[in-house]
Amino acid sequence: MRIYKAKDYKDMSRKAANILSAQIIMKPDCTLGLATGSSPIGIYDQLVEWYKKGDLDFSEVTTVNLDEYKGLPKDNDQSYYYFMHKHLFDRVNINPNKTYLPNGMEMDSKKETQRYTELIQSLGGIDMQLLGIGHNGHIGFNEPGTSFEKDVHCVDLTQDTIEANKRFFASADDVPKQAYTMGIKTIMHAKKIVLIANGIKKAPIIQKAFFGPVTPQVPASILQLHNDVTLIADEEALSCL
Repeated sequence: MRIYKAKDYKDMSRKAANILSAQIIMKPDCTLGLATGSSPIGIYDQLVEWYKKGDLDFSEVTTVNLDEYKGLPKDNDQSYYYFMHKHLFDRVNINPNKTYLPNGMEMDSKKETQRYTELIQSLGGIDMQLLGIGHNGHIGFNEPGTSFEKDVHCVDLTQDTIEANKRFFASADDVPKQAYTMGIKTIMHAKKIVLIANGIKKAPIIQKAFFGPVTPQVPASILQLHNDVTLIADEEALSCL
């Protein structure tokens, strides 16, 4: 495992974007696993900037996203489909037919999880997976206690997650109660993993996840067993190490 210390969020974003851009340059037809949320926005902004300068070409890149809310249409501004188009896909020359997310509007969970699992396999797996980390150690929507053996699956969102997300919706009743997510097993099959973290609130879980015991109670701790993981975090997030 490699650990890169960044000065702040901007520096973290640039360092992570450097690694993703190197992957694209070395393998133009690579498959990238992408994440949503506030953490990767700076990375996507940096990649867009380099694309506009002519330094990056996304025309052969394929992407697969970690997760999507179940029951949320693509045009809902809280869907991850909407997020990815807003922050990256609509700003670069990526082929929209090669950008994949779980289909949140498929109500048959078994059918959708099987489809997305088979899709990732058909692409030959993920060359580089970008991850954030939750305060409780979750990666994707894999909350504490989730089996390490799971492939793509449908999860019931915890009350804490629903509470945290309700500020983005008109009311708590509008917050999705389920989501499709890559499982731990799917994530661990990625050839390379890049995890980003920033801020003092992430410091305790970074210490637990990367220097504590490997346990399903800290889902990200499984990354200690992967042979190519890069952690990029700012000084605050690394302050417990």
